[in-house]
Amino acid sequence: MKKIQMVDLKGQYDKIKDTVNASIQDVLDTNTYINGPVVHEFQKNLEQYLGVKHVIPCANGTDALQIAMMGLGLQPGDEVITADFTFAATVEVIALLQLTPVLVDVDMHDMNISIDAIRKAITPKTKAIVPVHLFGRTAHMDVIMEIARENNLYVIEDNAQAIGADYLSASGVTIKAGTIGHVGATSFFPSKNLGCYGDGGAIFTNDDDLAHMLRGIVNHGMYERYHHDVVGVNSRLDSIQSAVLNVKLPLLDIYNATRRTAASLYNQAFDGHANIITPSFDANKNNHVFHQYTLRIINADRNGLLEHLQQKGIPCAIYYPIPLHAQKAYKNERYLEDDFLITNQLVKEVLSLPMHTELDEEQIQFITSSVLEFLEK
Repeated sequence: MKKIQMVDLKGQYDKIKDTVNASIQDVLDTNTYINGPVVHEFQKNLEQYLGVKHVIPCANGTDALQIAMMGLGLQPGDEVITADFTFAATVEVIALLQLTPVLVDVDMHDMNISIDAIRKAITPKTKAIVPVHLFGRTAHMDVIMEIARENNLYVIEDNAQAIGADYLSASGVTIKAGTIGHVGATSFFPSKNLGCYGDGGAIFTNDDDLAHMLRGIVNHGMYERYHHDVVGVNSRLDSIQSAVLNVKLPLLDIYNATRRTAASLYNQAFDGHANIITPSFDANKNNHVFHQYTLRIINADRNGLLEHLQQKGIPCAIYYPIPLHAQKAYKNERYLEDDFLITNQLVKEVLSLPMHTELDEEQIQFITSSVLEFLEK
């Protein structure tokens, strides 16, 4: 059995190395490292894949979120509601822009932002909601958009973990995650479902005026060289990263399907176990693309299981061990522990197992048998 990786980027690269190397060589030969033709080609390809009018590439996923908020004209003191159970980048950019982060609890079933918690958190100062499609599963976007319309709020989708996921709307229309709200943001960090070989990100919108604003912001506020029309930043997706992404984008649906197959095998092995709650999903649908495969370990020693797996050479991780409301940088006296009962429970239970496109059945069998071995002691 080959060595088990949490994310096997080398194995994935080996299958596409000739095409990737040739694409990178084209950039080196043309010396078009910034805003070269391959960047615009990737932009157009991603627009077509997502079915969205505008893709604005940028330097990373954190920038994508920040620039989206800048483009919407949010002002210091405006309140932005987002999930407590996620990576810090989501709340980080809110704080950096001197907006007011309002962290709320998540839903136990899918670990995405709680609809009830959103409703309770809205005040006259609320200007936006940032749902995070956590671990690759789409949030409850129909209801979130309805709440936004009722309260005249913006919706900014954090799609860093769910590129390629489908959302089946109440009207029966399938829409790609990240293109449902007023604006969406994603990351192309190497370990993402669509990852480059460095940093990269993008912003999505169907709003022509907003897209124009965003294109200026990512380029120092310039639409014409040395004419700075808006306050901007320097955030560009470079040509080499675009070259890699152009090769991998046509494979994204295959990659995501491979992840769902691995998730199905995991779920089958753990089915009915008293100490394991597996992520629920429909294997015939694409609403979960499994950026992470995350279990809940109940009435058992989660930390002991983690150590057991690591001792057997199986990488695993806890995403996320500390809620955002308990992080030193984001603590606030307005937060009450009773408002985060689910998040506080999840951080004690969650455990993410290896998940990537190169997992094989032998590896999954070894991983699952090792989990069961510990829990059945």
